[in-house]
Amino acid sequence: MNVRVWTLLLGLLVVPGSLWADGWPQFRGPGSRGISLDKNLPHEWGTERNVRWKVAIPGAGWSSPIVWGDKVFITTAVSTEPVAEGREGRREFGQRQGERGGRPQGQQRRPARGSGPEGRRQRYGGGRGGGPPTTVYRWEVYCLQLDTGDILWHQVAHEDRPRNRTHRSNTYASETPVTDGQRIYAYFGMVGLFCYDLSGKLLWKKDTGEYPMRSNWGTASSPVLHEDSIFLQIDHEAESFLLALDKKTGAEQWRLPREEGSNWSTPIIWKNSKRTELVTTGTVTRSYDPETGKLLWSLNMGGGRSSSSAAGDNDLLYLGTEARGRPGSDSSGGTLFAVKAGASGDVTPEPGVRASAGVSWSLPGAGPSMASPLVYEGYVYILDRRRGAVSCYDAQTGAIAYQDQRLDGARAFWASPWGNKGKIFCLDETGSVYVLAAGPEMKVLGRNTLSEKFWASPAMTSGAILLRGVNHVYCVAM
Repeated sequence: MNVRVWTLLLGLLVVPGSLWADGWPQFRGPGSRGISLDKNLPHEWGTERNVRWKVAIPGAGWSSPIVWGDKVFITTAVSTEPVAEGREGRREFGQRQGERGGRPQGQQRRPARGSGPEGRRQRYGGGRGGGPPTTVYRWEVYCLQLDTGDILWHQVAHEDRPRNRTHRSNTYASETPVTDGQRIYAYFGMVGLFCYDLSGKLLWKKDTGEYPMRSNWGTASSPVLHEDSIFLQIDHEAESFLLALDKKTGAEQWRLPREEGSNWSTPIIWKNSKRTELVTTGTVTRSYDPETGKLLWSLNMGGGRSSSSAAGDNDLLYLGTEARGRPGSDSSGGTLFAVKAGASGDVTPEPGVRASAGVSWSLPGAGPSMASPLVYEGYVYILDRRRGAVSCYDAQTGAIAYQDQRLDGARAFWASPWGNKGKIFCLDETGSVYVLAAGPEMKVLGRNTLSEKFWASPAMTSGAILLRGVNHVYCVAM
């Protein structure tokens, strides 16, 4: 066998997260990377083109769909009272109109950049003062047939008044479920974690408690699985903690306190060339041994809000907090870091230095905002929520390929980008997906549009892309 064949085989063995898993089992798919190797995924679609089915889901939720085999799973929270309508007829999600709070301290009254498909702008800020809604909600899990969109079953996990308020642009079902192919784990923040088998039978449930979130912005961090454990990162304004549960029974395996305030990022399991790590992003990003909870390394992010997840390859992990200045500025937070596999201890670079024993490189002002980084074919892609812009960096060195490039007509990016067949896909909130050529040159190949508001990240499997809008789930397939 020649060297080229051996190299190819070795590459197949060490691809992180087993990208050939049976479906899209969690937020951002196998390995939490947002990459699909499916050669049959469509690259062009529209309202009247390559939409296999479109199914209305009641209630509201920004959780992403997940897929296993021929089944699609999605969660939602349904108000039992009529929901306020916007001027254009679009329903509000999260709270009733009369329950909205004010804006965070220092937030401007003018809307943040970006608008929905009906032209209504969304403000970012919120939910201060007052108690939780008096409205009763149903937290529900849906199972759809992948080929047809038919509803195979749906279960009401819980029915009650919410324990907490949430920002009017958030929902009570923003956490993405996860599956191991035998069970579905649906997490609804302060409502708890619910485990079902694939036929919809409830196997167990776990109440994870009630706690205050910053400015009543609500929760969003999704669970992750590794071997026999399921992990929850529960960061809030009181006593944050990291929780490991037995995936078969819900029994607590270990619990670790965290010196963190509210975060909305989802932890990841990083399988790298050295070991397997459980990585939690926050004001300080920390990596743990998933078996024991032992702390492996920590990185002070320098401030900024943590909403995006990390993304890794075999040798480096890419992560950061939301920039508060323009790219390249030494603003509060907002640095993009590349952490080395095998890092140990406190790997925070010294002030004014952009590397350390555990950090290969860092770039101030380049951190991700809401959308998580995409690491694809040797480059890291970052989407800017406010400006509808994309940046590209060399994954090994951090060198700028291009930065802060506005996409014509693009609005806010909340969904994370994905990669497939040498292309990068960027979904803005109006339903436009910008298709870019992967690589160091900014080149727009096309634009696909669906007429709905989209904030959830997609799922991909078996020649199909699952997209969740504010009202519907779409299956895009050729």
